[in-house]
Amino acid sequence: MINEEIRDPEVRLIDENGNQMGILDIREAQHLADDRNLDLVKINPNSNPPVCKLMDYSKYQFDMRKREKEQRKNQKTIEVKETRLSATIDVHDMEVKAKATRKFLGDGNKVKVSIRFRGRQITHGDIGEDVMDKFFEMLSDVAIKERAPKQEGRNMYMVLAPKPEK
Repeated sequence: MINEEIRDPEVRLIDENGNQMGILDIREAQHLADDRNLDLVKINPNSNPPVCKLMDYSKYQFDMRKREKEQRKNQKTIEVKETRLSATIDVHDMEVKAKATRKFLGDGNKVKVSIRFRGRQITHGDIGEDVMDKFFEMLSDVAIKERAPKQEGRNMYMVLAPKPEK
């Protein structure tokens, strides 16, 4: 609440420099704020009497928005990219997929590696696991296994994350 929205009969007032001015009548506090061309802002409504501060509220809001914008700019979002393999993938094809995955990991993203089993391939889950292990060996210098290969239905998944830098 700011200025006339404050309905309490008396408030504990803090000036713009952070110095306590004591407990004042709301009209006195509002008059002080008007004289200094500042806003009277309630900062702690739960105390008895409520604590109010003299400040330039629009400047305060501007600074808060600027700070939030700066924090959002410095945040790094991590995406989860996906690389699909097959149980019968050839070595060269796997190298091409590993090169693309290496790029994703270099950008700081996690990679979900998946194999979809077709037809009777599902009975040979060990082949899919071998493919996953060979794929991980190609990337072991830049990746760590965040989740080991696990079969769920007709698919097998593994999650790789970039290796932490020392």
